[in-house]
Amino acid sequence: MTRVLVVDDEPQIVRALVINLKARKYEVDAAPDGATALQLAAARHPDVVVLDLGLPDMDGVEVIKGLRGWTRVPILVLSARHTSDEKVEALDAGADDYVTKPFGMDELLARLRAAVRRAEPVGGEGAGDVVTVETEGFTVDLAAKKVNREGRDVRLTPTEWHLLEVLVRNTGRLVSQKQLLQEVWGPSYGTETNYLRVYMAQLRRKLELDPSHPRHFITEPGMGYRFER
Repeated sequence: MTRVLVVDDEPQIVRALVINLKARKYEVDAAPDGATALQLAAARHPDVVVLDLGLPDMDGVEVIKGLRGWTRVPILVLSARHTSDEKVEALDAGADDYVTKPFGMDELLARLRAAVRRAEPVGGEGAGDVVTVETEGFTVDLAAKKVNREGRDVRLTPTEWHLLEVLVRNTGRLVSQKQLLQEVWGPSYGTETNYLRVYMAQLRRKLELDPSHPRHFITEPGMGYRFER
């Protein structure tokens, strides 16, 4: 059973989410503030977190940073903040997706399912073709969902991992912006290229020797991205 942690200080939103999620056979924990959310996450190990940014005790971005210190659990941000700067700040801190209030329950549930799916281990047909990809600076193990750089595991968020995985499985091939958005974020995406810029910058920062002159994560301006060994 998938366990969801809902973090929001508006009782009516929490109630609506709990009813809808439980009706679809999810297990649900709810927290009214950031401190409770961090405690519940550590105690209950949710499979996905639905997080409001406007909490009474701390900014939701701080909760994201707190979670990312020890877990790669998918984080779906729920917020009335509309500006792209705030969205990018949340994504930059480690959130996986962003839904703006007021939201439709169907859309939220679809995003939630997609976030959980992205975090699942790779399997199925073709998964065994190429399992390990090595470059000079790092090794990607697709089966174990791990990246090793200079003998150390590199901590990636589920979205960073999914983006890396799509590029690595297409080594040497240009992957279009639209294809990346749809594979990583879902079929309703296609124009949110700022998401890709943010996440590619994070992958380069974590994996490239010189992030400002990338050798492995290549941008094809206006077209897409390519992974080179």
